[in-house]
Amino acid sequence: MVDDVGPGSIGRGLPLEGADLTVTSKEFTEQLILGAIMGIAFQAAGADVLDRTGIQGSIGAREAVKSGDADGMYEYTGTAWITYQGNSEPIDDPWEQWEAVRKADLGNGLTWLAPASLNNTYALAMNQADFKKYGTKTLSDVAALSKSDPGAVTLCVEGEFANRADGLPGMEKAYGMSVPAKNITQMDTGIIYTQVKKGSCTYGEVFTTDGRIKSMNLVVMADDRKFFPNYNAAPAINSEALKKWPAIAEVLDPVTRKLDNTVARELNAKVDVDGQDPHQVALDWMEKEGFVKEK
Repeated sequence: MVDDVGPGSIGRGLPLEGADLTVTSKEFTEQLILGAIMGIAFQAAGADVLDRTGIQGSIGAREAVKSGDADGMYEYTGTAWITYQGNSEPIDDPWEQWEAVRKADLGNGLTWLAPASLNNTYALAMNQADFKKYGTKTLSDVAALSKSDPGAVTLCVEGEFANRADGLPGMEKAYGMSVPAKNITQMDTGIIYTQVKKGSCTYGEVFTTDGRIKSMNLVVMADDRKFFPNYNAAPAINSEALKKWPAIAEVLDPVTRKLDNTVARELNAKVDVDGQDPHQVALDWMEKEGFVKEK
């Protein structure tokens, strides 16, 4: 990363001067923005930063941090708890969920710093025309519709959601829903929103922090049985790197505290709706919030 930034409200005294740090992320929009935010924060505090954001899938980026090939990323508590740590039941309280994940991952060479209120969990959404037609407001309503009119419930989902325990299989089980395979179409995440808007499928898998929900005027189904875990974003840092550079925590904490769903939707929309570059969106936000200053 070659951003010409210095300390604003973070990084004063350049506590990371002399550090060579690598940041990583998964490949979707929010992750690219969060990875850039972390890297920009490190730069402002004096570190030289290598950008390894945009790794495909969930596991690759995490493994990079675990092995020390990367030093940190923003990860989601629910993903760690269910997908990596193998639990089947989410913890309802977001802070307790983070604490459980943090404890479990200390043995994996990862240290979780304080979480954001940003909670990027799964949901199903539909367009306004289908909402007027079917009137479903909750996932229980969708389950009831799948029984009374099986052909009405068609789903657009991504491959990972279709197969994850905290995705479609678990949701169907929790709500007593059985959607036949012919009614489920797998596609890339970005296409789902446009397909739902067009009505190609009645319901699409969405993320609650995605800016396209508002821009496309989609209706999100409430998870009335609280099946989906809390997916609060938090910095997951390689423990050895944190031991060597403990100032990483003080640099990131104020930034993480500012990240909520409203901020996430706004930043994500700048990329997915307005076509802006994720790194530039991150940099603009960091400057606007006063975290960093251009030199």
